[in-house]
Amino acid sequence: MTRNIYIASVEGDTGKSTIALGITALLARSVTKVGIFRPVARVSDGSDYVLRLLLGHDGVDLNYEECVGVTYEEIHADQEAALSRIVTRYHEVARKCDVVVIVGTDYTDVAGPAEFELNAKVAANLGAPVALVVRGSNRSPAEIAEVLEQARVTMEEHHAKVVAAFANRCDPAQVDAIKAALPEDIGVAALPEEPLLYAPTLGALSEAIDGEMIAGDAALLSREVRGIQIGAMTVEHLLDRLEEGGLIIAPGDRADILLASLTAHSASGFPALAGIVVNGGFRPSASVQRLIDGLGPTLPIIATDLGTFETAQRCWNTRGRLSRESVLKVNIALSMFENHVNGGELIDRLNLAGTDVVTPLMFEYALLDRARAHRRRIVLPEGEDDRILRAAGTLLTRNVVDLTILGDPAAITTRAGELGIDLSAAQLLSPTDPEYVDRFAADYYEMRKAKGMTPEAARDRVQDVSYFGTMMVQLGLADGMVSGAAHTTAHTIVPSFQIIKTSPGVSIVSSVFLMCLADRVLVYGDCAVNPDPTAEQLADIAISSAETAIQFNIEPRIAMLSYSTGESGTGSDVDKVREATRLVRERRPDLLVDGPIQYDAAVEPSVAKSKAPNSPVAGRATVLIFPDLNTGNNTYKAVQRSAGAVAVGPVLQGLRKPVNDLSRGALVQDIVNTVAITAIQAQQLTAAPAAEG
Repeated sequence: MTRNIYIASVEGDTGKSTIALGITALLARSVTKVGIFRPVARVSDGSDYVLRLLLGHDGVDLNYEECVGVTYEEIHADQEAALSRIVTRYHEVARKCDVVVIVGTDYTDVAGPAEFELNAKVAANLGAPVALVVRGSNRSPAEIAEVLEQARVTMEEHHAKVVAAFANRCDPAQVDAIKAALPEDIGVAALPEEPLLYAPTLGALSEAIDGEMIAGDAALLSREVRGIQIGAMTVEHLLDRLEEGGLIIAPGDRADILLASLTAHSASGFPALAGIVVNGGFRPSASVQRLIDGLGPTLPIIATDLGTFETAQRCWNTRGRLSRESVLKVNIALSMFENHVNGGELIDRLNLAGTDVVTPLMFEYALLDRARAHRRRIVLPEGEDDRILRAAGTLLTRNVVDLTILGDPAAITTRAGELGIDLSAAQLLSPTDPEYVDRFAADYYEMRKAKGMTPEAARDRVQDVSYFGTMMVQLGLADGMVSGAAHTTAHTIVPSFQIIKTSPGVSIVSSVFLMCLADRVLVYGDCAVNPDPTAEQLADIAISSAETAIQFNIEPRIAMLSYSTGESGTGSDVDKVREATRLVRERRPDLLVDGPIQYDAAVEPSVAKSKAPNSPVAGRATVLIFPDLNTGNNTYKAVQRSAGAVAVGPVLQGLRKPVNDLSRGALVQDIVNTVAITAIQAQQLTAAPAAEG
């Protein structure tokens, strides 16, 4: 039977979308298919921002039209007929899903009490337990508790059952007191007010004032505006009032304000602005525009024909929304929910059963949760890459790891500010910092002097970002390194071969991809490093891959792949796999391993019955070891594309400390996942000596 939860706000402006997003994310970790349903939408043309936000969440696979029940117009025309249609439309969604998040109305139409009663009727007719959301701002803890109790009574009068209650947008200083005052049997959490969640984007403000961008980077229109400043005073007074993420509004003929704002935005020690608006129908003069063009600013400059008062009024009246387009807002909302809501307790309240299925989304969430549990410091050498900065913003906002980012600190700070990314919690470090260069050069020279290294060459070498980052890991200044978004694989991993070296008993550094299929995660090795491993090396790769599987809670059942299964094949290629299998059994009799075996017999139970009926691995292999790089690399890419699998990696294994490589085409989420994996590897290395002791 499909489970559901109805999220109902007691009034308007509760920030219900934050709670809905958090619950959707939580459920996506627990079940395979999460559905979204909006019983009453303001419009059915695709513009309901809450519905678009939730449908954009990973793990939700529904289209907008099927998730809408009725419009307000249909409710007014015939409420009973509308309720009947809502029930029918809901069950069409429920049939496709394991659990459905139902999001109540937004208080944009009828009087509050009548609308709340409508939500109660809908919840009762859908058989959905209710999660109430109340606004906490400007209320005492006792007042919030009273509002929730009254709302519960109304729900029960209409035969709807309340199982959870949230106070949102609370005074941060009152969060603990409000949480304690919530009704004990339904109270779940109190979440603080976060102004940034309601900050409009620069693009939304530009639209509100009928603006035209006359300079800057259009991609930065998505940045949130945190404050508005009217530039009507002298330059020296304006400079004292600039704020991070602020918007400057000034007449278009005030070239002094315009140029001073641009200069301050780029200068060290001044906040990064969100944008500049020039108003009054004036445009910069030809000479000033030529100067602006010569500076090549990325900061957006927007022109409007409106006067100062009208421009400011429209900007102040434009309310921001929590939307899928704002990665920063989504990360903040999810982080708030994770920090203040006991997810296990909420799942228990909803009485949701777990599942043995592991979807890609479940696996990704598990990575972040495990990394967050025991935070490690990861160094990112490619601070000049926007993808690295965006991933860093996500990792820091979600409290996943501590970060050191290499590059020019001033340049990184400026670019992060332009992108609306807060890196204040990260360590920004120049690879030419003499304090570190002197130490690293001396140590690197000692490591490599037998290979002909000189002190001068060592000093030059360690200022390369990959060597600098690797030395940080080696000397314990970082727990792991992730690089490769802007550098080759060799540039990333060769320093680790020279400096970190292999773990005791391991003869070869290799790699695996964690292949997230629709219902499980498999380990593929080696698909990125070793072109043609020997039998001994292949055995090492299999053992290392099994250990990696264990690190990520995958029970290792190793299939040593070949074009032949069992004893049927002959030739040097199959003999190599046969010998490697023997060596794995000899070295690690505790591991389940079989080979040579063909891929279909390894993963498909029906094929295994006929080809390898007595195998302990066939049909249920989780660790698949390819005989060479050509086979492994092509197979993982074929499965990734044809089966829609999410390939996480390559994950390097066999090093004494974790260093991982990125694809140069890596997406932001790929970087986030790889950093989390690196942190988990570092956790395991820390835990191993403790266990041995």
